[in-house]
Amino acid sequence: MPVYRDVAIVLRTQKLGEADRIITLFTKEHGRIKAVAKGVRKTKSRFGARLEPASYVDLQLYTGRTFDTITQAVSIENYGDVLSSDYQSWTVTNAILEAAERFTTAEHEPALQQYLLVVGSLKALAQGKYDPSLILDAYLLRSLAVAGYAPSLTICSRCDAPGPHKFFSLQGGGSVCLTCKPAACASPSTATLELMANLLTGDWEKAAMSEAKNRNEASGLVAAYLQWHLERGLRSLPLVERVSRG
Repeated sequence: MPVYRDVAIVLRTQKLGEADRIITLFTKEHGRIKAVAKGVRKTKSRFGARLEPASYVDLQLYTGRTFDTITQAVSIENYGDVLSSDYQSWTVTNAILEAAERFTTAEHEPALQQYLLVVGSLKALAQGKYDPSLILDAYLLRSLAVAGYAPSLTICSRCDAPGPHKFFSLQGGGSVCLTCKPAACASPSTATLELMANLLTGDWEKAAMSEAKNRNEASGLVAAYLQWHLERGLRSLPLVERVSRG
């Protein structure tokens, strides 16, 4: 059987039989895959806690008919252990892991940009330098951009008129001018749109200076925009604690 190695983030796990688990992995070179970890639920499992959600691991696997099988797992960074002690960080982590699975619609298809976004977001959360809510919204905006759904934030999404504009349309692709605005659209503040643009481009110094009211408004727009394009929202998103931290 073909054996291969890859590095991966553990997205989720589910029980299989009495002692095994199916591990959903987001790998660097093979995209999203499902693999079996045999005996992982036993007390003396050789895998220990290395295959828990949000773990960053170096794996050896062999290809199977239905699922690949994990034969070796070396921990690179156990982000789950670091982040699970803080409720806000852990809820944000779960939202990122769920979104990563949703953005990778097919298994065994490399998605390097999406993979790097997940790893970078978990690393940023573990470092604790920025507000976890900002990290989540930045991740979601950038993942939408990689998937081809980047919202227009500085120009009108329909006529390219330079902004900032007063209106935001989910179906229209973001900011719209007065002439192009559809019947149903939001009217966010200019500061909120600037925050979203900073998160999308990675201007963390400006994003960190934003006010709580603009962060909350931006989070609402990002969640609605995400749901529009994914056709249904993330189950973990309503559980995220939205408390600004500096």
